[in-house]
Amino acid sequence: MATLTPADLSILLVEPSAMQLKLIMRHLQQEGISQIDGVASGKQAFEHIEQYSPDLVISAMYLPDMTANDLIADIHLQYADKDIHFMLISSETAVNALEPVRQAGVMAILPKPFDHKDLRRAIRATLDVIDPEEIELQNYDVSELNILLVDDSQTSRNHLSRVLGSMGINRIDLAENGRAAVEFLAQQRYDLVVTDLNMPEMDGHQLVQYIRNEMGDVVLPILMATTENNQARLGKVQQAGVSAILDKPFEPQTIRETLYRILDE
Repeated sequence: MATLTPADLSILLVEPSAMQLKLIMRHLQQEGISQIDGVASGKQAFEHIEQYSPDLVISAMYLPDMTANDLIADIHLQYADKDIHFMLISSETAVNALEPVRQAGVMAILPKPFDHKDLRRAIRATLDVIDPEEIELQNYDVSELNILLVDDSQTSRNHLSRVLGSMGINRIDLAENGRAAVEFLAQQRYDLVVTDLNMPEMDGHQLVQYIRNEMGDVVLPILMATTENNQARLGKVQQAGVSAILDKPFEPQTIRETLYRILDE
């Protein structure tokens, strides 16, 4: 049972606009969060993290000295040992600009202006990762589940591994594309495959087809977590036999509910 509350969260807000900084702080305070530090640039954010490591970094997309993509990538690189989570608040809508943020495993991407209830959900998702509740399944011993996680983004693999690990799932093999996943499948029996869609050499659609057709396994649950929004392409993936599709970024509770559905039902 989760015991942390929003009041326990420590947040670093990176926003170059003083007006936006005050506005977002006010929304966070309405959620009972008081541990909020505000900075205006990426450089200031790193200086702050050196002194005080936050639970959550909330950033605008465009900072005076870098983008949110640069900020997230550099924090992952320099502070891999710190469990820092991310949220983006931006008016940016371009798919190419947002794709790296989605792949980085952020808690949420909120527009400007954002709906307060969406901020509340993102805060709850952050608490769910920091102070997780182990999933309980009727048909499986969670500690014995064998998971194959397939994603060409190392950041995304790490994030998904942390989310699954927070639920008590720790037997996870990592593959960087469908071709590598096929090699794992030839050597090991898995209870669940979690895969991205867009990958080099062999994408998620081809991997689903391989499992269902070449291996002849129509039972193995396959969960696809993707940023793809082409409905025609997603429809073909569903027809190929995927068990469920989740959009990135996703909330841990969404994964928990999906696992209940595809593993227990």
